[in-house]
Amino acid sequence: MENIYATCLELNHKGILLIGPSGSGKSDLALRLIKEKNANLISDDRTNIELVSDSIIATCPQTIQGLLEVRGIGIVKIPHKEQTKISLAIELTNNLEEIERLPQDETTTLLGVEIKKIRLYPFELSAVHKVALACDENS
Repeated sequence: MENIYATCLELNHKGILLIGPSGSGKSDLALRLIKEKNANLISDDRTNIELVSDSIIATCPQTIQGLLEVRGIGIVKIPHKEQTKISLAIELTNNLEEIERLPQDETTTLLGVEIKKIRLYPFELSAVHKVALACDENS
């Protein structure tokens, strides 16, 4: 098992890792996905990943299960799921100009498994819809 710096959600039965440095919008985007798209929280900020039968399974460290940091509010309790199979990695950027209009397909490797990856500016109004579209495309 490996512990990584990422927020993890499940949307439409697909596990999503939100990856980015502190302050990049991981928790903010997670909150919007939970409230607007009925995503399920797996973990916020720190995620355990493990290779199980050629799949990456994500879980939450026990000490932070069901907790989400909401900037300006504090740490809040959120209903959560125990685990999910990762289908998509989203690399968050603080600069909209870094996002290509028509990007090439990208992947990232986690524990030897290639996972589809997209880059996203999390503070766009359409960010939650882009995540949902990326999940649908990854079916």
